[in-house]
Amino acid sequence: MGSLKRLAVLCGFTLLFAATAQAEEWQVAKDEDGIKVSLSEVAGSKYKAYRGVTVIKAPVAKIVALQEDVAGACAWIHECKSQKLVDKKGDEAWTYTQFKAPFPVSDRDSYIHVTTAKNADGSVTRTLQGVPTYKPEEKGYVRVAQVEGSWKLVPKGANETEVTYQVHTEPGGSVPSWLANKFVVEAPFNTLRALKERAEK
Repeated sequence: MGSLKRLAVLCGFTLLFAATAQAEEWQVAKDEDGIKVSLSEVAGSKYKAYRGVTVIKAPVAKIVALQEDVAGACAWIHECKSQKLVDKKGDEAWTYTQFKAPFPVSDRDSYIHVTTAKNADGSVTRTLQGVPTYKPEEKGYVRVAQVEGSWKLVPKGANETEVTYQVHTEPGGSVPSWLANKFVVEAPFNTLRALKERAEK
């Protein structure tokens, strides 16, 4: 009976790990300039989630400051046209961003609810949640239907930070597959590369 129980427990763990692996099947799409971009299928979506990871030679506080300069951050966010802070309450903020899209795709815009958590180990997590109905739609823009993601900033010594940028987006409207596939690699790579350049100045 003891061995049967052990077998049952082992099978249970195997199923648990299999389920976890299923949810986190990340495939490396680009690994260049110290930035690794991985993609993952998302159940019920034709758009992949992306995750970019890099180490920046700057303290967490400097990277947080660059992110909290919402208008200025547009300079290093991939295809950002303009960005502004709409509201702020304690550790919560709401931002509005307009994105450029190549012809013939319409430009996009999004409202994001950002929640910042500062952890005991010195790391910072910023959770991103799209709020597409926060304000009425703007003329000339297609509202991004869904955004779920996060920034994780983990200190690695006195002057280095491991940065993980992970997002899944439903862009709204019609987006050709070639553009969607290009975007999920370029968005995290170009964003992290530009952030790194500014933070390390």
